[in-house]
Amino acid sequence: MSSAPSMKDVAARAGVSLGTVSNVLNRPDRVSASTRDRVLAAIGALGFVRNEAARHLRSGRSRTLAYVALDTANPFFTDVAKGVQEVADAAGLGVYLCDSGGDPARQASYLDLLEEQRVGGVLLTPADAADPRIAQLPQRGTPVVLVDRAAPDAEHCSVTVNDVLGGELAFTHLAEMGHERIAFIGGPLGLKQVSDRLLGARRAMCAWIEADLTVVECEALTVAEGRRAGERLAGVPASRRPTAAFCANDLLALGLLQQMVQLGLRVPEDMAIVGYDDIEFAQAAAVPLTSVSQPRHLLGRTAAELLLAEADVTLGHEHRHLVFAPELVVRSSTRHHR
Repeated sequence: MSSAPSMKDVAARAGVSLGTVSNVLNRPDRVSASTRDRVLAAIGALGFVRNEAARHLRSGRSRTLAYVALDTANPFFTDVAKGVQEVADAAGLGVYLCDSGGDPARQASYLDLLEEQRVGGVLLTPADAADPRIAQLPQRGTPVVLVDRAAPDAEHCSVTVNDVLGGELAFTHLAEMGHERIAFIGGPLGLKQVSDRLLGARRAMCAWIEADLTVVECEALTVAEGRRAGERLAGVPASRRPTAAFCANDLLALGLLQQMVQLGLRVPEDMAIVGYDDIEFAQAAAVPLTSVSQPRHLLGRTAAELLLAEADVTLGHEHRHLVFAPELVVRSSTRHHR
């Protein structure tokens, strides 16, 4: 099998120097139009493809970014990734999408691999915010931006949503609908996003003395865990069963909704449900879900813009920590409780 054509082959066919071929590929404005056309014609005839890996090793930087998401099975994170991709496309960059699955060990492995690949920067929704690699990467030349996690004291930028406010919005809405027995469904509580949403609900509860909050902790933020939570709630006698539930994300809420329907309980008559994230499936559910909406696409775009800004500045970069406000989107899964 013949070897792939090289820059030397392109130069010989076009009758120019290696330096001219390099300029056509990297600095075309330095080459006359006629010479540029001749080199491009030679590239097309030979089927030459430049060796990006070798070029990255020489330059020390890659034309790729990476987003290490917490769970790509959750549409929230794929929506964030779309925002990242949009900014990267406009900048002529590629994006690696990695899924830590909420596993700190997998996160660590990805961060080591991405540094070895000399990516231009890393966007990270951390499974382990205490991982020392997160601070070490920028010190070694790879900027990091945290996504969906605040980092006001860290040496990198961050974008997040005010999840405490989101919890307050959800609980207040259910209390205003007349519900006095409300369940919070979410977990693991060690995830800051989950604990902040619970904190917001508890803060809001202070303004509603007659309302009570029952915490149903889950092992993961999945549809299956939402169904299990529904089984637990359905096992509580009707006289003590919560009449409403605030779920820490929409996947839990969708699972809870499925279980309620399967058990013959009506939504919202027997159980009002509020989700979180406002993913596309929330509106498309059999009973459209009320949900706390996060600007997922905007989070991804803003994080990528901050990353590119930091990568372009070697000295004097000022880290920014942006916090967006969530909004409550009311649909059929909640209504006034009589």
